[in-house]
Amino acid sequence: MKEFAYSRATGAEAAARAANEPNAKFIAGGTNLLDLMKLQIETPAHLVDINRIGLDKIEDTAEGGLRIGALVRNSDLAADTRVRTRYEVLSRALLSGASAQLRNKATTGGNLLQRTRCYYFYDTTKPCNKRTPGTGCAALEGFNRVHAILGVSDHCIASHPSDMAVAMRVLDAEIETINPTGETRHFALAELHRLPGDSPHIETTLAQGEMITAVVLPPPPPGTQIYRKVRDRASYAFALVSVAVIIDIAHDSIKSARFSFGGLAPKPWRDEAAEAALTDAPATDKTADGFSDAILENAKGRGGNDFKIPLTRRTLRAVLAQAAGA
Repeated sequence: MKEFAYSRATGAEAAARAANEPNAKFIAGGTNLLDLMKLQIETPAHLVDINRIGLDKIEDTAEGGLRIGALVRNSDLAADTRVRTRYEVLSRALLSGASAQLRNKATTGGNLLQRTRCYYFYDTTKPCNKRTPGTGCAALEGFNRVHAILGVSDHCIASHPSDMAVAMRVLDAEIETINPTGETRHFALAELHRLPGDSPHIETTLAQGEMITAVVLPPPPPGTQIYRKVRDRASYAFALVSVAVIIDIAHDSIKSARFSFGGLAPKPWRDEAAEAALTDAPATDKTADGFSDAILENAKGRGGNDFKIPLTRRTLRAVLAQAAGA
């Protein structure tokens, strides 16, 4: 491990100021960052510890939603009574991720900012544009079974690993941040993650020193909430395909529907136009197949991950059948 400076922040603005320098990083749970430091994939010159600045509360909002501090642990968020009863899709997504030990350390902000689990990103002997820009993408012609089929480029096909982010995307979550000058920013979660394009090493829209302070959930929409995760084993595995669903069905007809996908793209993937087309459609396999066609219109497999296309279709059929039965 390389030498680095370490400091403990006393407040959110102080933390942002301390991290406003080249190659500085925030650290909270450290469940991803410390692994990357041990492998020398991440080599921060300065770690700013934000564990003592508060931001660990879940609060009701005046609008009927929830404001979740960036330092709320994943296990606490999943167990919160308000989350379990009003945002079941989020609780289920959190409990499907990692292990109990990791969920006890991992934070809300850190979960959103975790980096890909692409094999080649973790293997410093292989080229990776995300790790070292301009070196190439070994996954394009390599072992790419877990890689993305939507939103990718010839520079990177890595997928985003978060379960929580997929659920928050279907809930229309918003992000609150603070920058080194004390200015705050509010924006949709959909705007946080960047697609790779020709610069896959730039993964978010956050500026240097800008820190997530909270995630805000609006009041839950009507309908059944479902989180389905397809993976290689029952626990401690990342999604091959996952889908967070909020769907309102009455008299076998879809009144409203939201779908967010994980395992398919470099960010939680959602297509609001395709969702809108489901309004008043029958809750049948044919409708699920038509929605699959719209979602997967630009999907591109790279050999090892071609199976994700039919797997996504089957998963959508299963989810719609589950919702119709509910």
